Amino acid sequence: MQNFTILSAVFALCSSLVFSQNFKTSLTAKDGKEFPKVDTEGRAEFKVYFPDAKSVVLEGGDGIQNVTSTTTKDQDGFWKVSTSPLEIGFHYYWFNVDGRRTNDPNTKLYFGYGQPTSGIEIPSGEDFFFERNVKHGKIINDSLNSEVTRGKRNIKVYLPPSYVTKRFPVLYLYHGTGEDITGWEKQGYLSNILDNLFAEKKAKEMIVVMDYGVALNPEEEKMPEDYPRTVLSSQNIDKIIINELIPYIEKKYKTNGNRAIAGLSRGSYQAMLIGAHHPQLFSAIGAFSPVIYEGTALQPFKELPMDNLLRSKQKPFLFIGIGTKEDQRFMDYNNILTRYLDQNKYPYVQYQSVGTYHEWLTWRRCLYQFSQKIFQ
Repeated sequence: MQNFTILSAVFALCSSLVFSQNFKTSLTAKDGKEFPKVDTEGRAEFKVYFPDAKSVVLEGGDGIQNVTSTTTKDQDGFWKVSTSPLEIGFHYYWFNVDGRRTNDPNTKLYFGYGQPTSGIEIPSGEDFFFERNVKHGKIINDSLNSEVTRGKRNIKVYLPPSYVTKRFPVLYLYHGTGEDITGWEKQGYLSNILDNLFAEKKAKEMIVVMDYGVALNPEEEKMPEDYPRTVLSSQNIDKIIINELIPYIEKKYKTNGNRAIAGLSRGSYQAMLIGAHHPQLFSAIGAFSPVIYEGTALQPFKELPMDNLLRSKQKPFLFIGIGTKEDQRFMDYNNILTRYLDQNKYPYVQYQSVGTYHEWLTWRRCLYQFSQKIFQ
C-alpha cells in the first residue's frame, strides 16, 4: 500500500510537470516575466500579486468575454487565474480587482479601449508577423499642424528598407475605435509583416503613413460619443488627408505619386469614405472588418459615397477582409457591402480570416494579403 502511495505521488508529480511544460510564456509578457502563459490548446494562466485584494476577476475584449476562468489565491498574496481555451489571436484583457479595472503588471501595455491595456497572444502557428533576419525598414514619429482640428496631429511613418535609393508609393493606414497610431506598430507588427514580404519579393516596397483616426476641433470634441460624432470626425479626416496630410507627406518624403488607403473597423469606414470620395487619388482601398455608420435599410450608404466609385473612371482596387468568428453586426456590414458591389458589378476581393474575431490577427492577415495586391 505504501509503495502504491509513493508511485501515485510520483505519477502525479510527473503529470504536473508534463502539464506545466505545455504552457509557454506569451509573446506579450514583459522581458523576464514568466506569466501570462498559454498552452497548446489555447488555455491561459495568469499569476498576479494583489495581496490585499478580496476579489480578482479576469475581464477583457471580444476574445475574453466568452471564456470561463477559475481563480485561486495563495498564502503569499499571489492570485492565479486559469482559463478555458481562448481563440487564436490577440486579446485585450485586464483584472477587476475589488471593482477597479487593473492591468496585469506582467505584460506589455497596448493602447486599446481608450487607454493603455494588457494584451495576450494566443498563437496560431503562423510566423508571417515575426521578426526575421532580413533587411528592416523603420518607423519614425512625425507631426503636422492642422487647420481642421486647430492643433498638432501626430503620425507615424514606416520607411521601407530601400528608402534612400528611390521613390515609393504610399499607403495611408487607419486604426480602429479606442486605439491610436501605435496600434499598427505594436499590436499589428506592421514592420515585421512588410519587411518579410519585401524580402521575399511578394510585395512592392512602400511608405506607410499611420494617421490618427479622430479629427475634431475643440468645439466638436464636446459632442456626445455617438455615430454622428464619428461621421463628422471621419469627414474631417477626409479634409485633412486631401488638403494637409498628402501635401505634407509628398513634400517631405520620397514618394512617387501612387497612393492606397486602408483601415480596420472604424478605420475601414474612413478608408472607404475617403477612397470613394477621391477615387482619382487612390489606386486601392482596403476595408478590414468593414463598418458602415449612419446607414438605414433604404439608404445603407447614406454617409458613405459608394456610388461615386461606380461612376469613377479609375475604379480603385477594392479589398474587403473579415474574421470568420466576428460578431454578427460585422458580418452584416460585410454582407451589405459585398451584396451592393455584386449587384453593381464592381470588382473586389473578399478575404476571410479563418477562426479569428474582431482583433489584430484578423487585421495582420488582412494587411499581409492586401499589401501583396497593391502597387503592382
